[in-house]
Amino acid sequence: MTNHVYKSIELTGSSPASSDEAIRTAIAKAAKTVRDIRWFEVLETRGQVDNGKVAHWQVTIKVGFTLEA
Repeated sequence: MTNHVYKSIELTGSSPASSDEAIRTAIAKAAKTVRDIRWFEVLETRGQVDNGKVAHWQVTIKVGFTLEA
């Protein structure tokens, strides 16, 4: 097993459907320009309420990726 060094960034994804979809949206978008994403950690979950119902989710995550040698 080799030693790795990780860099992390914060992202906020959003979705009208679910917190899970908000996370997946953020990771999918980041994966287009950031290589070697390895993990994520949920930092904050919040949402918008409209007429007594959840209308939108926003999830802030920390994403870690390996640095190239």
